[in-house]
Amino acid sequence: MLLLLMLPAFSGTETLPGTQDASDKPRITFSETEYDFGTIRYGGNAVHYFVFSNTGPAPLAIINVRSSCGCTVPEWPKAPVRSGAKDSLRVEYNTKVRGTFNKTITVQSNAANASVELRIKGDVVKKK
Repeated sequence: MLLLLMLPAFSGTETLPGTQDASDKPRITFSETEYDFGTIRYGGNAVHYFVFSNTGPAPLAIINVRSSCGCTVPEWPKAPVRSGAKDSLRVEYNTKVRGTFNKTITVQSNAANASVELRIKGDVVKKK
């Protein structure tokens, strides 16, 4: 009898706490998710800007950006990116580490696609 009284409370029409329709959230869309530096000289410049757009209806906030190692340093906008606007994420690789590299950068945001993985790769060679 108690079970029958509780059924109307779980009719399936309510939104569970912590869930939200993805159609009203921001959406982060990168123009590219991988960049190949090719061959770089030891101590050379290895900076790339990953351009993204907020293709959702609400402001986009990047919460955190992590790289797979300390040799890769990301910088990102701290202010929210309005709907339809573009911005970029700066990634710098330490070219004082010789050899082939393949690193990931994880972008966490309030978007419907809350976690996006970017990748950089290349080969650092000694000076001639």
